[in-house]
Amino acid sequence: MKIIHAQPVIESMHQSALLRYRVGTSHGNIAVAEIGKGETTVMFIHGNSSCAKVFEHQLLGPLSRSCRLVAFDLPGHGDSDDAIDPYRTYTRPGFAAAAIELSRLISVSNPIVVGWSLGGHIAIEMMATLQNLRGVMVCGSPPIGPGQAARGFTSAAHAGLGRKRFLSASERADFARGMAGEPTPSFLLDAIARCDGRSREILFKARDAGAGIDQRRMVESSGIPLAVVNGADDPFVNIDFFDEVAYANLWEARCHRLRGVGHAPFWSGPDLFAPFLERFVRDVQTSASVVRP
Repeated sequence: MKIIHAQPVIESMHQSALLRYRVGTSHGNIAVAEIGKGETTVMFIHGNSSCAKVFEHQLLGPLSRSCRLVAFDLPGHGDSDDAIDPYRTYTRPGFAAAAIELSRLISVSNPIVVGWSLGGHIAIEMMATLQNLRGVMVCGSPPIGPGQAARGFTSAAHAGLGRKRFLSASERADFARGMAGEPTPSFLLDAIARCDGRSREILFKARDAGAGIDQRRMVESSGIPLAVVNGADDPFVNIDFFDEVAYANLWEARCHRLRGVGHAPFWSGPDLFAPFLERFVRDVQTSASVVRP
């Protein structure tokens, strides 16, 4: 493993140090934040044009007392480098390959993956190739099959901000507001401005051309425990679509909707979200309550 640098940071009101470092991969140097220790590792994957900081509430939450928590900036995002080969990396399967390579380099084994928006789609891609996944939780990531984008996403998502290479200041503000609601965190505006715009453009062109797996088929056939936790007021996804899917192993046999929060429930409603994450991790650890009746 090639660690570029490692710097412990003591976050306010938290006893443990949040370790930040960069890892050299074939996709470019990837920035990682991790905290906690334990036999279980929870890996968090953020969405399009965002960064790992969006999972700050979870990293500094109670799970770090019993689990190793890892979040990272996708290539072309946050403090990670732009992709060495954009057309190799900036697709759902490309990002999944980068996440899997990183997990091996930092000795993450048998992880539970929590993916938000694009990160959820990356997590579902990982289900096809990472055989030691213990569980997956997705937020704002409809598992669409070919030709189902219009059913899984709303007209707001199709406004095009998530796929545009160049965004104006007002478009960045609109995009951030849709992601996280009001008040919009300043770091998210900075993350959108920093994002390599080629990643947005290439990502959607590749998706439209059929890159990656049939995600609906994957969740309808995989035995990996899958939790679906969405904000009921998500402006980007069709919440009802999730209930149409015949999941093979849906946690608690239902898709959960958190009232009063939108696309990023873990950010805008961390106290609402925390019990679901903690319960899912506990159930996966004990292999109980994870098989659909």
